[in-house]
Formats: sequence, structure tokens, C-alpha cells
Amino acid sequence: MIQGNPKVSIIIPFYNDPYVREAVESALAQTYPNVEVIVVDDGSTVHADLLKPYVGRISYLGKMNGGTASALNHGFRYASGEYIAWLSSDDFFYPDKIKRQLAAMQKAEAWISHTGFDVIDGKGKYTQVGIIPPKAAHDMLRTFRNSNPINGCTVMMKKELFKRIGMFNEAQRYTHDLDYWYRVMLAGYPVHLTPEPLIAYRWHEGMGTVQHKEAIEQETRALFRHYEQRWSYYLKQLGIR
Repeated sequence: MIQGNPKVSIIIPFYNDPYVREAVESALAQTYPNVEVIVVDDGSTVHADLLKPYVGRISYLGKMNGGTASALNHGFRYASGEYIAWLSSDDFFYPDKIKRQLAAMQKAEAWISHTGFDVIDGKGKYTQVGIIPPKAAHDMLRTFRNSNPINGCTVMMKKELFKRIGMFNEAQRYTHDLDYWYRVMLAGYPVHLTPEPLIAYRWHEGMGTVQHKEAIEQETRALFRHYEQRWSYYLKQLGIR
């Protein structure tokens, strides 16, 4: 049961992505009624015409290319919702995603949450079903020593969190999400898990994770080193080995 009728802003950063229509359609098809859909065009040179049929149903923000973090931050500044959800332009939400996650967040009194997800390929075929991050909080926190167990496109958070923590670090071109999860948790905001899969995450050859694999690995290793001491101390304070 959802208390009140809080608005949820769905932010879709978009850059030259042929799958963007599926993302937008899934955002507009949410069974939770009080949503706004914001597409941030991060300087696309192709496929922007795919958004023309949605004029009047979405908010379209154009900007110069600056990367995903800058596109998300641009959308956050414009968003009027009490809650914010991030949706990559090549993924899509299931119809009850916002409704189920919002209800779970309110019940847990959570500021930020993530969910399970399914994986599809470039043709939309399911390749993995029911990927669920570690359910036990201690297990998930241990995982952050050397990996990122949170799929950013499953995340929903209160907009107020950005006033308290700040926005994504735009200097982190590929690991802005992992950096943000560290900052949020170190500031005392646990990331709540809704284990059921509520999105389809598309793995394809054109995605940034594949195209920039080496750069992502380098930036990730540097980020782990940056947070290593603080994270170890944080786990120690919680009694986690």
C-alpha cells in the first residue's frame, strides 16, 4: 500500500541509442499513475528522431555531450518528483516497477533502493532471468570490497538525497554510480533491496560497458583504492569482517 501519491521522476539519459523507444514506452506504461518521464539527450547525432512520437508525453532536455553522469545530473535538476528513478535508454522497466518499488521503500522507510533484474540481448531475447543481488545486508556490503552489486537502472531514491549527498561525480565517466553508492552508504543511508526482478537489462555489443571495457576496469580499480580504507573502517564499525 502506497501512502499518499508522491510523484516519481523517471530520468532516461540518451545518447545515439536505437533502443530508446522501448525504454520510453516502458516508462510511460507504468501502472503507478503519478510519474513524469524526462529524457536527457546527451548530444546525440543519430536516433533522436525516435523520440518525436512522444512529444507532449515526455520532457525532452537537450545538452552537449558530457557523459552519463552529467546527463543524469541535468535531469535531476529539472525533475519535480519526490522520488527519482534512473532508466538507461537501452533497458526497460516492467509495468509494476515503480509501484512495487515505491511501496517497498515506504514500508522500509528507505531513502534509496535497488531491485533484482533480468538480462536480455540485443534482439530482446532473455539470456538470464532472476538476477538477485545478495539479500543479506552484510553479504552485500562485503561485495563492495571488489565489485558493484547494484544495477543503477534498478535504483530509485528520494530526491532529497541529492541535497544531502550531492549529485553524481561527473569526473567519474564510467563509475559514477559505484562512487555514489559508496558516498550514500558512508553517509549512513542503507540501500534497501526489493529482490524481485523489475527491469530488463540489455547486454549488447554497442553498450558502453562493452565498448569501453578497459577504461571502465581501470577507473573501477582506482575507485576501489580510493575508498579502501574508509570502506574497511565502515565495515569494522558494523562488525563485518
